[in-house]
Amino acid sequence: MARESMEYDVVIVGGGPAGLSAAIRLKQLAAERGHEVSVCLIEKGSEVGAHILSGAVIDPIGINELMPDWKEKGAPIETQVTDDQFVFLSKTGSYRFPGFLMPRLMNNHGNYIVSLGDVCRWLAQQAEALGVEIYPGFAGAEVLYSEDGSVRGVATGDMGIAKDGKHKDTYTEGMELLGKYTLIAEGARGSLAKQLMAKFDLRDGVDPQKFGIGLKELWQVDPTRFKKGLVVHSMGWPLGESGADGGSFMYHFGDNLVSIGFVVHLNYENPYVSPFDEFQRFKTHPEVAKYLQGGKRLSYGARAINEGGQQSIPKLVFPGGALIGCSAGFVNLPRIKGSHNAIKSGMLAAEAAFEALAAGKTGGDELIAYPVKLKASWLWKDLDKVRNVKPALRWGTYLGTAYGGLDMWLHDLGIRVPWTMRHKKADHETLRPAAEFQPIQYPKPDGVLSFDKLSSVFLSNTNHEEDQPVHLKLRDPSIPIAVNLPLYAEPAQRYCPAGVYEVVTSDSGQPRFQINAQNCVHCKTCDIKDPAQNIDWCVPEGGGGPNYPNM
Repeated sequence: MARESMEYDVVIVGGGPAGLSAAIRLKQLAAERGHEVSVCLIEKGSEVGAHILSGAVIDPIGINELMPDWKEKGAPIETQVTDDQFVFLSKTGSYRFPGFLMPRLMNNHGNYIVSLGDVCRWLAQQAEALGVEIYPGFAGAEVLYSEDGSVRGVATGDMGIAKDGKHKDTYTEGMELLGKYTLIAEGARGSLAKQLMAKFDLRDGVDPQKFGIGLKELWQVDPTRFKKGLVVHSMGWPLGESGADGGSFMYHFGDNLVSIGFVVHLNYENPYVSPFDEFQRFKTHPEVAKYLQGGKRLSYGARAINEGGQQSIPKLVFPGGALIGCSAGFVNLPRIKGSHNAIKSGMLAAEAAFEALAAGKTGGDELIAYPVKLKASWLWKDLDKVRNVKPALRWGTYLGTAYGGLDMWLHDLGIRVPWTMRHKKADHETLRPAAEFQPIQYPKPDGVLSFDKLSSVFLSNTNHEEDQPVHLKLRDPSIPIAVNLPLYAEPAQRYCPAGVYEVVTSDSGQPRFQINAQNCVHCKTCDIKDPAQNIDWCVPEGGGGPNYPNM
């Protein structure tokens, strides 16, 4: 039977900064030009903001352009950065880099510390007030194509299917949302974006996308240890001991709230690395613990981050639609910022779509004006300035960071080096055999500053209907035990920050790969780092996953 369908001018998948900004900009243009445009936005989280995880210190340049009166409208963007520190950590000590040594583009003064989830909830309110139809709890599960092969929309996932594939009493068929143009704003490593990149060869001629895993906790701290507006970024311990690279962030905002997070680049070689445990170990450092002691951990979450930069951005358009925000990969890695670029990309794609609709186009074509606008914008300049920072890290933390700083300083002085360094390997290609390493003995959590995975997942408010098909699909179920276990000590047990993957011993004494899909916080790390690329992260029933109240 044909599914029920609804038709719009533009369908947007994803309620993050990019998708919401695109929706708002479309309605703004419609009002300005007197040309009605129907816009639908779907969000797989239980509400807009439920799956949003970011530091976040935002550069207001994007929101200033989208909605210049955001302050008057009560946007939850209040805590300005007052103190900006960059620290190197040794095992027991620390060294603060003098501010005058830091490239100017790394300066956070004038930026704001926010809950990006709250900002997205507010943006959703603005979008709905303009007439955008927003449907949270509906996951974009399938791309729909016209007879000519162009994208004609998406279908939401079926609800009420049991693990065995049978329909439960609650079964509801997914709906087709048809649009003249479809904008994909799923965030990093989105499942539909991954399909579209493969179908339309959008990654041909560009470098592999690089990723990190960002882990974050929200703490309410002792008021005597709180410094509103303080921003601290660090590098160094504990990652040097395991051969992995990355860094940390700590932001003081709101009512004695501290966002503390840790980013591990996913190109690490040692299969025994556990990003979650590195994060827990990091918080015990005296320079970090001094802020958290006596505080209470409120929330936990994790999410993959695009790190490839300018040279990893795919072709942005396909027949009938475009990639925006982190679906394309606009994060400025050294600044650890992407929301300003996500907002701008959504605005530019919206402008291209509106112009096409106003010209009488009925979809199926490529929005070629979008990449042209983007490459002429400040977004492209923002990424161009830092394009050599990530690939330079192949020379190691110290030399790579020194080169990255020099390259950024030259940009600040108006000197653009004539070369662009390349990313040579995808992150799943970098693991070396476990036999070359010793297992890492991480300290046991103390329940005060460091914690285990399951208690952390509990704080993410993650929930999935248990009697549904597992949304983490193995292309070949034999690979985890037959290949990954003997060769890499099955790294999924460690790179997953939520305890989804386990190797357990069966009754017959044989190892068995177990997937605890109900724990999944939708970080997508398994889809990225599995060395055999055997795991496909697919959307579960809409509304499943984490429910972050204020991340």
